[in-house]
Amino acid sequence: MKEREELEKEVEMDVRDEKEQVTNQAKPNAIALIPFIVFVAVYLGSGIILDMSGMEMAFYQFPAPLAAAIGAITAFFVIKGNFEEKFETFVAGCGDSNIIIMCIIYLLAGGFAATCKAMGGIDSTVNLGLTYIPPEYLAAGVFVISGFIATATGTSVGSAAAVGPIAVAVAEKAGIPLPLMIGCVMGGIMLGDNLSIISDTTIASTRTQGCAMKDKFRLNFWLTLIPAILTVILLIIFGGSETAVSTGDHPYNLIKVLPYVVVLVTAVAGANVFLVLAGGIVLAGIIGLFYGDLTALTFAQAIYKGFLGMTDIFFLSMLTGGLAAMVNKAGGISYLLVNVQRFIKGKNSAELGISALVSITDIATANNTVSIIINGEVAKRICYKFHVDPRRSAALLSTFSSIFQGLIPYGAQMLIMVGFANGRVSPLEVLPYCWFIYLLGISAIISVFVPFSDGFIRKDPWNFAEQKPQSQVEGSAGKSTNSITA
Repeated sequence: MKEREELEKEVEMDVRDEKEQVTNQAKPNAIALIPFIVFVAVYLGSGIILDMSGMEMAFYQFPAPLAAAIGAITAFFVIKGNFEEKFETFVAGCGDSNIIIMCIIYLLAGGFAATCKAMGGIDSTVNLGLTYIPPEYLAAGVFVISGFIATATGTSVGSAAAVGPIAVAVAEKAGIPLPLMIGCVMGGIMLGDNLSIISDTTIASTRTQGCAMKDKFRLNFWLTLIPAILTVILLIIFGGSETAVSTGDHPYNLIKVLPYVVVLVTAVAGANVFLVLAGGIVLAGIIGLFYGDLTALTFAQAIYKGFLGMTDIFFLSMLTGGLAAMVNKAGGISYLLVNVQRFIKGKNSAELGISALVSITDIATANNTVSIIINGEVAKRICYKFHVDPRRSAALLSTFSSIFQGLIPYGAQMLIMVGFANGRVSPLEVLPYCWFIYLLGISAIISVFVPFSDGFIRKDPWNFAEQKPQSQVEGSAGKSTNSITA
């Protein structure tokens, strides 16, 4: 009995220490937020100025990593302390294990996507769907194809570029309104971006919150399922065509679709993400070599091209990690957290607060991954303050950033899709037809008050002292911790 009391007291002290570590790392300091404000202002301001000058894709012309670097330089001038201490803090933030892991996953995901594209995987997947979709289900079919491509490749922008030209051509030949068809693609690619195991949004949200990708996938799946089904039903009713469509032959190869399926299945099954992506790259390369689409040299070049395609987000994550470390140590995050908490009264309002923060940031930056990285630390602190499961927080960060990324008229995805219509459709004409995105937003908000997607979380609650699910905590000490923190 005495040993049990001592154990519980020890665990209670550990829990208190953990709370203090998470919520009281630095004295709140509004001045420390200036570097973050500079970062966002430079990124957003450059986009506004370039847009007013008439430049296409204005919000994507000024490199985001450079804006983060300017914010970091500002931090060296604004934050108190000697240069050596600030530099050490910055470097430690850049080299944080979560940041490095996130960056390596970015590289592998880029290599996988580029290799699959080079060996014809995307073309085969799109053509497979078009071959077997009846005319009356074309709109619904394009939505499903877009969703699968984005889920498999992990990129909404790349999926828009792959599916967009075909979708526009199909709409013209089938007599389906262009805004409706583009809305189908927008809904599908944002579904896939949010759901994908290898998307930037998933990588950023799970790494910043410290949870597993497969757990975030399970939550997002249940949030997405009903909106996706309702969207398909609506598109079958209102998006059908009686016209036979022929845009040429649609050759496909089921073997070339296999790497996507293998990566998705193994990742959801819980396999190590590094092994999953490395295995996917090897499998895609072998298939490409076998069919003659790749040589040993072009295989290597495709992987490296995929790596290079991730350099922006790679540098952005590192620089933002360093910037966040400096701001956090100086009390900026604490100040923001204290003020956000004024509007948070409990677990539900905490989840709404996290959702609102990432939504507003995405509207400002027009980049869902950037918005997650910016808000990741604050969201995690809110989780530990109000006992919001970090797996739930990761799902909300990914979902709401994807929702608004799909709706802002100046987002890359929308601009790419409208560009394929050659000026015949404006983003504002497309917005009424983004049915899935609106339904996803409704589903996510309802889930805050009616936790229909959280079944496995309730069965395996988060242990805040150990910073992992209770099922991963070994021994009686872990069981005692759960009983105390519940």
